[in-house]
Amino acid sequence: MAASVNQETCVGCGACVDSCPLSAITIENDKAVVGDSCIECGACVASCPTEAITL
Repeated sequence: MAASVNQETCVGCGACVDSCPLSAITIENDKAVVGDSCIECGACVASCPTEAITL
């Protein structure tokens, strides 16, 4: 199961995009979206300033 983004708390800052080693996260409509290539490494979770991402 890929990382999950809480769309209500995500502010679309892009910190998760920059931290993802596989470029599995994109910003769409000002919110983070996790793609199928997510390997659940947790880099995005650690980088999210609003704690909007969980594994």
